[in-house]
Amino acid sequence: MQGAFDLKVDDYKAVKGLERENLRDHMTDMELILTMLAEATTTKLHRDRDSQGFKPLKKDAQDGGAVAGRTRRDIEKQSRVAVVNRSNYKALATKKQTKKLSDDSTHEDK
Repeated sequence: MQGAFDLKVDDYKAVKGLERENLRDHMTDMELILTMLAEATTTKLHRDRDSQGFKPLKKDAQDGGAVAGRTRRDIEKQSRVAVVNRSNYKALATKKQTKKLSDDSTHEDK
């Protein structure tokens, strides 16, 4: 988390307003994509380097997070909008679902 988003997990949860909930369940698409980029890069580095032991694996994880962090900063520079924000996927999805349900009932009344 720290390499990709410059936040520790607890700090990231605080930004999202979470206490015990799963952070991933509340990430936006872009946050999930960057998390997956960090994980996939870390796995590739581990396999390519044939890393063994804690220190080399930690280095792979730091390097994978750094790739995602550079990507995040580039996206933010181009879009001029922060990737990490208070937007909460579960809240957004519920809001969309509620709107869709109310739109559907409006069509039935006609």
